[in-house]
Amino acid sequence: MKKFAFKILKKDNFARCGLIETHRGNIKTPVFMPVGTQATVKACTIDDIKKTGSEIILSNTYHLMIRPGVERIQQAGGLHKFMNCDLPILTDSGGFQVMSLSKLNRIDKEKGAIFNSHVDGKKYFLSPEESIRIQLGLDSDIVMIMDECPKKTNDYEIIKKSMNLSLYWAERSKKAFGNIPHKALFGIIQGGLFKDLRAQSLNELEKINFDGYALGGLAVGESQNEMFQVLDDIKYDMPFEKPHYLMGVGTPSDILGAVKRGIDMFDCVLPTRSGRTGLAFTWEGRINLKNNKYRNDNSPLDKECDNFNLNKYSKNYLNHLFNTNEILASMLLSLHNINFYQELMRAIRYNIGKGTFEEFHNKYINKL
Repeated sequence: MKKFAFKILKKDNFARCGLIETHRGNIKTPVFMPVGTQATVKACTIDDIKKTGSEIILSNTYHLMIRPGVERIQQAGGLHKFMNCDLPILTDSGGFQVMSLSKLNRIDKEKGAIFNSHVDGKKYFLSPEESIRIQLGLDSDIVMIMDECPKKTNDYEIIKKSMNLSLYWAERSKKAFGNIPHKALFGIIQGGLFKDLRAQSLNELEKINFDGYALGGLAVGESQNEMFQVLDDIKYDMPFEKPHYLMGVGTPSDILGAVKRGIDMFDCVLPTRSGRTGLAFTWEGRINLKNNKYRNDNSPLDKECDNFNLNKYSKNYLNHLFNTNEILASMLLSLHNINFYQELMRAIRYNIGKGTFEEFHNKYINKL
């Protein structure tokens, strides 16, 4: 079975084009991963997701352990068969959802996260070992370590304590994962907005030795400039030969700025969440299709987009669908937004390859 591997093909300052190799297929980077939280990318079929050029999706340990449960997915032959997806799948560890969704949670150094389900209040225990067991049970291709994702705070001691706990759990996650050459285990760098804690976290994670390194604890309420500062602070120290993943990010301009600072992998619910609420991403900027000014606008949403013939649908028609709560509205716009994100990633890779990424970045960073 093909081993997990990563190689850099081209650089333009810190921006990188690369290739992740997995036994389920190759992934061109920088890459955007559509989010299939509950074994589905909302309002889209897997076949359509593939037609956008998506080469990997993300799914969620927390949600799948609650519903339908890992045993049910294992009985079906693993997550890929369960959801009819032959693309590589990355699963997150559940730490962020424990922090943001559970009705009641507490952290125990040894037992892990102890929390009540946001669905029915049932009590769960999620240790580093259990998180890895679930992700391997799902047959994930890229597994994330169990970490604590604290809420945004400027309290240095709270962030330091959380970072040290995440490092302890990282060691336990690595031990529980073992050696599986055709799968990858990524470490997660914590440390909030503090440069020294981020550096310490990365240094200790490198000693453990992971297949890739993610930045966690962002996209939790900080400004874009604060996020970019974290990336600027750490970009010189990130291991060159490993993929760099910015978790839960973000807007098109977030992605452009992060690629400029050496990030290779992204995921975010924004394309589909926005698609369900009438917000479209286009090369001319964002469009709120619920706005009355589109009621008589018969021009296509994006005349340049011929994928799926999405340009056959006028702004007028889409405005009507949203204002009458038709399901087709969410389907069309979610697919449009994911398609736009993949167009963006292809353009990013093209410009890095041509050595023109800085010009491309500057053209669109304040527009998208």
